[in-house]
Amino acid sequence: MADEESPPAPEEPTEKPGDHAEDGLDLARALTRASARSTPVRKPRKKGGGARPAPGRSSGAHPDERDPQPLDTTVGRIVADHGWDLNLRVQGVFARWAEIVGPEIAAHTTPESFADGRLVVRTDSTAWATQLRLLAPSVVRRLNEDLGHGTVTVIEILGPHGPSWKRGSRSVRDGRGPRDTYG
Repeated sequence: MADEESPPAPEEPTEKPGDHAEDGLDLARALTRASARSTPVRKPRKKGGGARPAPGRSSGAHPDERDPQPLDTTVGRIVADHGWDLNLRVQGVFARWAEIVGPEIAAHTTPESFADGRLVVRTDSTAWATQLRLLAPSVVRRLNEDLGHGTVTVIEILGPHGPSWKRGSRSVRDGRGPRDTYG
């Protein structure tokens, strides 16, 4: 085995810039080094997820924005980005209405809408509307404990819907129905 010659080492670049070794490996190495130094790291895109790694860059041992994220973190970020936080909390109050006001009041009242600090609540009778008007300050206080101070400023309490006299066999065009029964 001592008779075999080892392959010749690639020639070093000569002093002339246009001269290269016949196999071209020195030119390939020089181009690779130059492109690695000049390739910038890409910044994260605004929409569509994390950043793409630059050539030659891979994810390390520590988590970064390109790794899979937990669903609650992702949904929380979407809610915060779109400003849906207050709306979701208010809808949560609507879903937990019986917990907040108690089962007896919840059986006779229904929250209908919330806008600009005004909560609209519908009752099933005028007696419950009067009762809820008396309890309004404590209900506002309890709602603000859940939603944040000053979120609910006024509760608008509506009585029951009266029957419509617009249709039926005894309706009269432009008639308003009986006025002495539902007042």
